[in-house]
Amino acid sequence: MLTVFTLLTIVALFIIYNTIVIVSMRESYVVERLGKFRKILNPGFHFLLPFFDRVSYKHEIREQVFDIPSQTCITKDNMQVDVDGLVYLKVTDPQKASYGIGNYRNASINMAQTTMRSEIGKLSLTKAFSERDELNDKIIREIDKASDPWGIKVLRYEIKNIRPSAHVMSTLEKQMEAEREKRAEITLATAHKESQIRISEGLKTEAINISEGAKLKRINEAKGQAKEIELIATATSEGVCMVAEAINAPGGGKAMKMQLLEQYIEQVGNVMDNADISVLPAEMANVKAFFEGAEKFARPIK
Repeated sequence: MLTVFTLLTIVALFIIYNTIVIVSMRESYVVERLGKFRKILNPGFHFLLPFFDRVSYKHEIREQVFDIPSQTCITKDNMQVDVDGLVYLKVTDPQKASYGIGNYRNASINMAQTTMRSEIGKLSLTKAFSERDELNDKIIREIDKASDPWGIKVLRYEIKNIRPSAHVMSTLEKQMEAEREKRAEITLATAHKESQIRISEGLKTEAINISEGAKLKRINEAKGQAKEIELIATATSEGVCMVAEAINAPGGGKAMKMQLLEQYIEQVGNVMDNADISVLPAEMANVKAFFEGAEKFARPIK
């Protein structure tokens, strides 16, 4: 009786074990009945039909992250780089995840590698570094489109590292050094150009100021000469008018002649004092000869 009771207990426990299923909050079960899909068991307490129903697949319904192994890619400008990343996905349809693909984990990783290699090949090395966000978005769209029949949702993709080869790194370092030298030469050339421009502007301003000063000087001198000529002309005009009035006055003509005679005698005297040769008018020469002859005649008498 003890053996029979023990056997019945074991059978009962086995039936209960295969009848009662408790699904945790982080999982979802796929149940088959006689090898055919029956239903999806969501988190909670469930009963199954013993010997007919069985849990065929258990899926993690939380967000999962898979490491994408590093792989060698060729960029658009024929640069060799090693790229790795992370893909984040979630099971949205346990039935499709069970029957739509054999192993959605491996399929997602392989799809991410293939898509990443294809997208890297469309970009130059510089853009691959600078456009990571756009590259991640493109990879997500391509993987999500391909994984829709698998019952999974790709949430995001992140490139971890983009490592150029040693030869490429050496080439990039030389290129960066050449670029720095180029920028330094451009900076020096620009500074020299600005210096020459400032010097020429200074010389130009100086020349303009000098010419403006010379111009103002000539204008002022011309104005002064014009004013002087004007004053002289005015004075001469006034003097001529006064002389004319004096001549027209009684005795003015005689006074005029007397004035002219005095000036004449004064000028002749100046000429005789400063000249080595005596130059006299004919009448004055006769008078001078008379006195010289009289002087010679009087000397013997003494």
